Amino acid sequence: MNILKLLTKLIISFALFGTALYFGYNKYKEYFANPWTRDGQVRAQVIQVSPRVSGMVTKIDIIDNQFVKKGDLLFEIDKEPFLIQIAQTKAELKREQANLRGTQIEYERVKKIAKRDKGAISQKDMVRHEVNYYKSLANIDSLKEKLNNAKLNLTFTDIHASVDGYVSNINFQVGSQAVANKAILALVDSNSFWVFGYFRENMIGDVKIGDKAKVILMAYDNKPLSGRVESIGWGIAPSDGNPGVNLLPSIKPTFQWIRLAQRVPVRVELDTLPDGVQLRFGLTASVIILHDNNTTLQKKKETK
Repeated sequence: MNILKLLTKLIISFALFGTALYFGYNKYKEYFANPWTRDGQVRAQVIQVSPRVSGMVTKIDIIDNQFVKKGDLLFEIDKEPFLIQIAQTKAELKREQANLRGTQIEYERVKKIAKRDKGAISQKDMVRHEVNYYKSLANIDSLKEKLNNAKLNLTFTDIHASVDGYVSNINFQVGSQAVANKAILALVDSNSFWVFGYFRENMIGDVKIGDKAKVILMAYDNKPLSGRVESIGWGIAPSDGNPGVNLLPSIKPTFQWIRLAQRVPVRVELDTLPDGVQLRFGLTASVIILHDNNTTLQKKKETK
């Protein structure tokens, strides 16, 4: 009976040891047979929201880090100066249209006189009346374009979100002066997140576009993300050789017995996120390329 109990314990112990060994071997195979890095980062497209006209901010419809939908109103710029510009341009246009009527009547009159008696009007006077008439026509066209531009600028006083995303870095308030084409806040595109894995250069040869990847975020270390290699960087900035004193190359000293591998960015396109995972620009990530899952994909590439 004691022998039976002992055998049972031994069998259970060996089973547990074998299971642990199996999972340990798979982990070893995963992390040492596939390229991986702990130097990764979540990235996204960040839109620098810049007003297209200058003016005082009169209303802010958002708060910092708020989610907005495409087309939502972000803030407003004082409309009064643009309404005044429209009114002034309309008045100028009306005045020029009246002037056109006068120059047209005078031009038609001298043409009739010249037709009846060619010597009654000098060529110089004829040309002057003609120039005044066509100049008025040109002024009216110019004022119409000026009016259209003033109306367009009025629409630019309402600044809307261009994409779905999260507003960030709102450091202005009502009464602040917004400057045309100068960024006033950031908008993180919520549909553009990806992950950059910075792999050592001696690993890049084992990474192919289309390879499956697994991403572990430090913020959600128990919820791995899946994805595919979308692209591999073709260049990194040099660490030396930039102009220094007297425009001579600035070369940093190196230790000959240490050769540090450069890091090359690999862009990973993410699949559908697990429930509860919210991506944020700059989150730390670990990335591993899963070669074992790419056999079918590689065969398809080779047959093309």
